[in-house]
Amino acid sequence: MKYDIKDIKLASAGETRIKWAELDMPVLLGISNDFKKTKPFKGINISACLHVTAETANLMIALKNAGANVALCASNPYSTQDDVAAALVKNYNIPVYAIKGESNEVYFSHLNAVLDIKPDITMDDGADLVGELHTKRKNDIKKIIGGTEETTTGVTRLKSMEKEGALLFPIVAVNDSMTKHFFDNRYGTGQSTLDGIIRATNKLIAGSVFVVAGYGWCGKGLAMRARGMGANVIVTEIDPVKALEAFMDGFHVMKMTDAAKKADFICTVTGNINVVGADVFKTMKNGCIISNSGHFDVEIDLVALAKISKNKKTLRDSVEAYNLKDGRTIFVLAGGRLVNLGSAEGHPASVMDMSFANQILAVDFVLKNRKKLKNSVYVLPEVLDNKIAMLKLKSFDVSIDKLTDRQKEYISGWQEGTK
Repeated sequence: MKYDIKDIKLASAGETRIKWAELDMPVLLGISNDFKKTKPFKGINISACLHVTAETANLMIALKNAGANVALCASNPYSTQDDVAAALVKNYNIPVYAIKGESNEVYFSHLNAVLDIKPDITMDDGADLVGELHTKRKNDIKKIIGGTEETTTGVTRLKSMEKEGALLFPIVAVNDSMTKHFFDNRYGTGQSTLDGIIRATNKLIAGSVFVVAGYGWCGKGLAMRARGMGANVIVTEIDPVKALEAFMDGFHVMKMTDAAKKADFICTVTGNINVVGADVFKTMKNGCIISNSGHFDVEIDLVALAKISKNKKTLRDSVEAYNLKDGRTIFVLAGGRLVNLGSAEGHPASVMDMSFANQILAVDFVLKNRKKLKNSVYVLPEVLDNKIAMLKLKSFDVSIDKLTDRQKEYISGWQEGTK
């Protein structure tokens, strides 16, 4: 079996980490146990490009238990847990191509390595696999039944492809399921981003001025958690509705150039480019700590920052000090890449349980509906979303009410009004 990882000797530590995550992933485990009996993915090749974490390992094991042939690479050069990669190779015979800190050249070689299994299904986090197939490996698309996409950034790319008529196979936008983005993006990103910032810096959040760039689901979660730790939170936005929402949620809202004058911390979660750019660096407070929790490393314009710096020094793991020509110092975490994975361990297993339950059910959905699906971006049916939510509630020992027949009759009709 081919693979490319840091060190196979790390497998024991990785196995411990995988089992620890499994304890908080009862929904995925339940689906996996059912699929292990029926083998619905028997003979199906799945090329996966995801963050190589303990939670992802449990998804890969579940896919293999369902009969699939799986190959995994990292969806970000800094997101790999090397011990987990080793455990998947040694203990589960799953080919993994991922090394934390790998160069961009190695990253793309790993993308192509997982595509070399000639997939029937792609599983993406950021749409890099889909991008590689559509630009450099079009001949491999003939065999592909469909794919799944994990994150907002990837879904945005795919919808753009669909709009232009460039998408050549159907994709399920797992991110758009309520049990994914509502919980994973808000609670997962909110907690894990702060975890990464604190691990990298060991700075006190309470009393600081914390700027959150973007008030989507990830931004909402991060702003909520930062305020919960005692920070004075400022939100920056380009969407008037989201800006209004942030303001009415009790946050300060202002332009980034104004926020940067006050900020002790700035974290970007927008999915867009140059959110913190040359104009922002000009106004930025001395000693400001910048990080990014958006998928790609484009939100902080490091090229512009380097141009106004006289030197750059590494002070701690994941902390680089840019000493500016005007005497100020700006600190950048995790090289501008995902701070929650570059400096910490990513989302808690409890939220990834729902996200990856969506992933495995999305594969099942694609296979069952292969003759009906067009080259478009789909969302999983609401009935599957509700199934995952009910299974998660059950794992928390939470019960909810059901509509009576009379209530169903009332809300489905129009005749009854004011009495």
